[in-house]
Amino acid sequence: MLEKDIGLVENAIKEYYFNHFDLVSVPPKPTQREFGYQKINGGMIRHIAIKDNKELHLLLMKEIPSDVYCSNAYYSFPSMPMSEKDWKGADLIFDIDAKDLTLSCRNDHAIFKCGSCHDAILGKHSACPKCGSTKFEVVSVACKNCIDESKKEAKKLVQILDEDLGIKNEEVEVYFSGNEGFHIRVINSNYEMVGSQERADLVDYIMFNGIMPETFGIRKQNNFKSTLPEIGESGWRGRVATSLFGSKTRAPKAAKQIVSDGYLAFQVKLDEIRQTIGIKVDPKVTMDIHRIFRLEGSVNSKSGLSKVPCKNLDDFDPFLDACLLGEEKADIIANCPVQIRLKNKKYGPYANERISVPKYAAVYMICKGLASIV
Repeated sequence: MLEKDIGLVENAIKEYYFNHFDLVSVPPKPTQREFGYQKINGGMIRHIAIKDNKELHLLLMKEIPSDVYCSNAYYSFPSMPMSEKDWKGADLIFDIDAKDLTLSCRNDHAIFKCGSCHDAILGKHSACPKCGSTKFEVVSVACKNCIDESKKEAKKLVQILDEDLGIKNEEVEVYFSGNEGFHIRVINSNYEMVGSQERADLVDYIMFNGIMPETFGIRKQNNFKSTLPEIGESGWRGRVATSLFGSKTRAPKAAKQIVSDGYLAFQVKLDEIRQTIGIKVDPKVTMDIHRIFRLEGSVNSKSGLSKVPCKNLDDFDPFLDACLLGEEKADIIANCPVQIRLKNKKYGPYANERISVPKYAAVYMICKGLASIV
């Protein structure tokens, strides 16, 4: 971020924390968790111990961090180096991000920012039309479809946690990440002691990775009786049956065709199904038992939006419910080739235009690298 923009963004963040301390609080077992933070254009500062909300709020007002984090792990000595912390367990966490969903709409609002002249161009180009440079940075701006598809993944995840793993909805916390997706945290102690490898296996199950035809009733040998899944079965067999057959009346004919096509064709079919019914989470996040996760209620410096809880995913609108910075006007030069919507108002597209917009809109565009203060 340009130095001249840092003052505006830090001022907006400080004002947010002063007015919204009620949204930012330490999670359960705070004295056993490691905290960390970043400042704009700065590196990560971590291995911090915080015991209560008072200490947390003091840190926020003193340091004005652009991003605040808290470990999913519990330690005996959270402020010590990693080798000396004495790991005691960790929450089960998941990260769903629109950029990982391979959505076709991304082509319509992907912005390529030239690494040389910093011009922002809508759509992919082989070279910058302005200066000819071939170095680009992709600027990610989510649309309503990105959020809606991320919501679907979050709902599917909550369903599998309940139906397959016995984790009830009341034991699952869902948050908007503050940028383009959702964070899910399980507050069930039964999973706190699960290690990194077991969490990796759990992610493979949730993502429907490593699927084999044998699991769903098809084998390489011809002299066997197929045991294809049936609609209504529990777990992945039931989900696969629904995807394969659609309805019970269509199942016999479809099953006969599957058996006729053989093992390899069924493997291809399962791989295709995996793209639609497997949950698209970031596996690195879940399997990391020492991760520091974005703190709920804090601001995300990639957007200026806040990480907030989602009590009702269907009604939740991040561009309204998580857009909590100030309304004061700010004068900026905007080079934003797509239209953005914040607090039910539309902004842009702009082509190096001097405009006066509310602070929340100015910070959003500045954080995306699509604007700078006058």
